[in-house]
Amino acid sequence: MSSTTAFDEIKAKQQKIWSSGDYGKIAWITVPVAETLIEVTELRPGARVLDVATGTGHVALSAARRFCAVTGIDYVPVLVEAAQRRAAAEDLAVEFREADAENLPFDDASFDYTLSAIGVMFTADHQRTADELVRVTKPGGRIGLANWTAAGFVGRLLQTVAAHAAPPPGSLPPVRWGDETTVAEMLGDRVSDIGFARTTVTQRFPSAEFFADFFLAHYGPTHMAAARLDEDERAAFRTDMIALADEANRATDGTLAADWEYLITIATKS
Repeated sequence: MSSTTAFDEIKAKQQKIWSSGDYGKIAWITVPVAETLIEVTELRPGARVLDVATGTGHVALSAARRFCAVTGIDYVPVLVEAAQRRAAAEDLAVEFREADAENLPFDDASFDYTLSAIGVMFTADHQRTADELVRVTKPGGRIGLANWTAAGFVGRLLQTVAAHAAPPPGSLPPVRWGDETTVAEMLGDRVSDIGFARTTVTQRFPSAEFFADFFLAHYGPTHMAAARLDEDERAAFRTDMIALADEANRATDGTLAADWEYLITIATKS
């Protein structure tokens, strides 16, 4: 089997994962991440912006509020529809399209800013995705990314998922996008002035148990993993998710407050 065929099969499975559960109930968690990315990228009003793997549209909508000409793409139709509804509710002129981050339907050098927050890290072929980000960005334009790190809470959550339900053979760890060296290698010498910053977003839930049940019900990776397990295995999976949350918890009032680390990457297209 060729690497391209393998990645296509992985992509099809990943698309089912992100179509499962109800990501709309999870997506709001990443609003602060999207807003931070927008701020550090320093968008220029009137610039043309692409939000890759837009999900329900956080980055795209934030860019539109800054008077940019914005396009958002995702390969999960239900997420694109949610983003369109949100834009309509705010009367924001954003073009949302169903499209693949690994095969962007745009000409070379089309955008002043090419952005993704907690999006491209979940593609199948990481290098192909990086190539596309660079390709559609204008010379002198900026690429801005925000991705969970391996050592952070979500990275450890994904490790917990993999321990209970192995990912498809050949899958690349999403948290590669949260590693400075790996991202620099993928973007290569086609960019300059590349900079990184690790930061955190604090997430709060009524309890560690609530967090586990909420993610098992709504978050694609945990929802689909649990569906592959029998009753005892699901119980063990939930127990490990609760333990992870308890370990990260810094609240002292019986609720859950955990700092989730992510990496911001800003680079200029050469």
